Amino acid sequence: MAAVSVHIRRAIPLACWTPSLSSRSLQQRHRFHQQSHVTNSPSTSHVRVPDFAFAFDIDGVLLRSSNPLPRAQEALGLLLRDRIPFILLTNGGGKHETERVAQLAQALKLPLDVSMFVQSHTPFIELVHGNGRTAALKDKCILVTGGDRDNCRKVAEDYGFTNVLSPADIIIAYPDIMPFAHSQNYAAYARPLPRPLHDPHTQTQGPLKIDAIFIFNDPRDWILDTQLILDLLLSRNGILGTISPLNNNPSLPNRGYQQDGQPPIYFSNPDLFWAAKYHLPRLGQGGFREAFEGVWKAVTGGEEKGVTLQKKMFGKPFQGTYEFAEKRLVDHRNFLASSITNDPPPTLKKVYMVGDNPASDILGANQYSSLGGSTWHSILVRSGVFSGGQPEHLPEVIVDDVLDAVRWGLKRSGWQE
Repeated sequence: MAAVSVHIRRAIPLACWTPSLSSRSLQQRHRFHQQSHVTNSPSTSHVRVPDFAFAFDIDGVLLRSSNPLPRAQEALGLLLRDRIPFILLTNGGGKHETERVAQLAQALKLPLDVSMFVQSHTPFIELVHGNGRTAALKDKCILVTGGDRDNCRKVAEDYGFTNVLSPADIIIAYPDIMPFAHSQNYAAYARPLPRPLHDPHTQTQGPLKIDAIFIFNDPRDWILDTQLILDLLLSRNGILGTISPLNNNPSLPNRGYQQDGQPPIYFSNPDLFWAAKYHLPRLGQGGFREAFEGVWKAVTGGEEKGVTLQKKMFGKPFQGTYEFAEKRLVDHRNFLASSITNDPPPTLKKVYMVGDNPASDILGANQYSSLGGSTWHSILVRSGVFSGGQPEHLPEVIVDDVLDAVRWGLKRSGWQE
């Protein structure tokens, strides 16, 4: 199978990358350093910093649902023993990173910490204070959908967003907004709305305005989330209960849709399928997005009428998520290097991306252009979404499981176990 060439745009000194970590995350990192130093001391022949690293998907690579896959512990334990840096890069989410890492460490019985972990929505942290391309959303009113109960709202608030609404808040205050929603299920965790919704029959003072929509995780109530998102994208200036007069104007870009101050919409995970406990792949957030785009096309006329859904995509395989992940990897690698030597680590040359989904893990690694100058190599395992046949996107190698993937990468880099 032919090797994949990666185009390098420009090199940036690796020391420039220092992603922020919360105090809770720093405490977890300190515990990780103590545990890994005691239980995984490197052999004397390996007291050096490698010029390569690994990135692993989780579901279908390390776990199936919450159960560890065979040889996953052995694979990561080998890397921890020899101080070979790696990160966990998943399109999953719905929980705070510290909670998910603690569960994963317990399942695999290995010391892990949040500095080596990136979920689909982790890059949303950069939108709190703005990232150079997007204005700060810290104090803006955002709608967060997806996940169990209001867990994703709590994650968003922990990231630093201060004005977070959930669909539960809206359906409890205004049950007529979607008659088919199971509103009684939301009463336990709904919060009062900060402002009333627009009412065309009265002069509503300061009606509720939504500044951004975040799909943090797989939505649980597709009909409610679809209705609220559609209302907002058709609204005037993000004010629920209004309709923009620019909609369906053929003289405007996108036929006038999403041209009247409507909130931007952020999807965190494009995966159509994921490897759950059931023996066949299950629909993920990508399924919800495809369904919503079908509704959007039915309402607006879609591309046949010159209308697209203007959206911002995060998660694998997108460049921005891989950039964020590489920042985390470089920072974690520098941290590990400091426990081995006082000298700066060598340039990171190779990163082996191990995944089970050709459409996200493999495509993302194949097309990623590293800002730091490293080359990413894709390894596809048969233990998850992909189980055989011809993958949609070709990896550099196909192996049975994660331990085979690690051994292939170590051999490719000339590292002796």
